[in-house]
Amino acid sequence: MLQTTKGQTEYKHSNAEIPLVSVKMAGMGAKRVRIANLPPEINGGTIRSVFTQYGEIRDIQEEKWSKSYCYAVANGIWIVEITLKNHIPSQLTIAGHRVLASYDGQPLTCYGCGDTGHVYQVCPKRRRTGRALTNETTTAWVDIAAGTP
Repeated sequence: MLQTTKGQTEYKHSNAEIPLVSVKMAGMGAKRVRIANLPPEINGGTIRSVFTQYGEIRDIQEEKWSKSYCYAVANGIWIVEITLKNHIPSQLTIAGHRVLASYDGQPLTCYGCGDTGHVYQVCPKRRRTGRALTNETTTAWVDIAAGTP
């Protein structure tokens, strides 16, 4: 719509008034980012320092196990509420630890090279060694595993 209207369009009000309004790109919005694989000694301040480059942080908290437990126990997942200005990759390094980040609408991120738009299995930068498996080699492996010479 932004390209077809060239940034302006008419809007018809219920009182028949038709003003010219500007059309702009909306932001990425507020997201709840879940972060996994962080050791317990990492605190919210360290997480905040990494995530400020991706947007305005509204809140950081540890996720807790179900309230059915007697005590509030952290489950190892951190929740960052952030108004995004840039997408966050699926894998990040925080205090020397490789962590996983996920949120709704997150683009695919390659685990190998960190680029967006593809996954590791089809990464163009992935170094592939060895030859492709043929039916003969897989059959031979199955026979060996089964104990058949």
